Amino acid sequence: MRGLLGEYDWDDDRFLVIGAVILSTFFIGFGGGIVFPILPNLGVILGISPVLVGVILSANRFSRLVANAPAGILVDRIGTRTPFVVGMVIQGVATFGYVIAVVAPAPAAWFILARLLWGIGSALVFATAYTIAADVSDGGSRGTSMGLIRGGVLFGAPTGLVVGGIVSEVAGTIVAFLLATAFAFLASGLAYATIPETHVEGETRDSVKPWDVDVSVPAVTVGCINFAVLFVYFGVLFSTLVLFLGENDLGVLGFDAQGSSGMFMAITVIVAGVFMFLGGYASDRFAARVPTLVTFLVVTAGGFVLLAQADTIATLTVACLCIGAGQGGTSGPLMALLGDLTPDERMGRAVGTNNVLGDVGGGLGPIVALPMADLIGFEPVFLASALLPLAAALVLLIGVRRQTGQFSPAVQTPET
Repeated sequence: MRGLLGEYDWDDDRFLVIGAVILSTFFIGFGGGIVFPILPNLGVILGISPVLVGVILSANRFSRLVANAPAGILVDRIGTRTPFVVGMVIQGVATFGYVIAVVAPAPAAWFILARLLWGIGSALVFATAYTIAADVSDGGSRGTSMGLIRGGVLFGAPTGLVVGGIVSEVAGTIVAFLLATAFAFLASGLAYATIPETHVEGETRDSVKPWDVDVSVPAVTVGCINFAVLFVYFGVLFSTLVLFLGENDLGVLGFDAQGSSGMFMAITVIVAGVFMFLGGYASDRFAARVPTLVTFLVVTAGGFVLLAQADTIATLTVACLCIGAGQGGTSGPLMALLGDLTPDERMGRAVGTNNVLGDVGGGLGPIVALPMADLIGFEPVFLASALLPLAAALVLLIGVRRQTGQFSPAVQTPET
């Protein structure tokens, strides 16, 4: 197991490896965060329909939907380092595509193409990042490791969200997109310099076939929960927030809906990043994933109930805090549960299946939420969104019971 950092004893250097992944994904998340407050407002900037804006927002998730399973198979076959670095570079190229889209004819087509390319790159990054965490952890530390990795994937976004909203208003859309591109390529360079191989030693695993997708009970159960959480979080909240603020004339620090939405998105992501670690740590500390997961799914549902009633900045802030805590607190234990129930040699494929179902949720969210909010209003959409995390909790209990014979199996650690 060797990269540019040399050879590792995972027991001693687990956090060094995880730190390298966090650093790389922080900067790619920062670049992605810069562009996100702008994308939902493309209807105003480009004069296109809400449905087409939804397609642009979802395009990366649909390309990742196609790429997730092959990415997981590739990881189990050739390892983690090369797919991780290549995925970062692809995301950098895709981010520059936003710059081209602003100045080229047919901008909507360019935006869709850039988002499709971004999805392919992120499929490689996500499949490798979580597999690395599983590779270097055991049952007693997996929740914490997964929480740190997932936090790293998202933690760059809060600053990026705020910067993107402000820079786009002050300096213009092109400057914001160029800044995002610079950070995406910085992330690529860091990945190349720091990420070691953790998954495959020596020869590749020729026994891993290109069509060998993981459809086991653990992978599908975890994927269904990921579907629900990403549908309501990225698909509903992130795609409608800027429009919700505009309709209700809510803003902070003198910024309009676009700038303010970046700040509220940042609140949810900061809180999610903190609770990714705390949720994963709690599931390790108490040697049980299911109680932690159910708790945070309920918190997510409560956040959307509050959001449906939000008519002041204070109420909206509390709603965003609950949604962020719920989404983050679910993430670490969810991936740890997948690692607990999946053999090491199949982890890449299991992550691919999980990501496929998550991206179906995140991709369908904007396409459903934006037109429905325009048709029936925000309150019914947010209340309906509160039901999905509760349904996910039921799926969790059924799936875990079927796989293990228990509703809340104890986590196996080296001492047990």
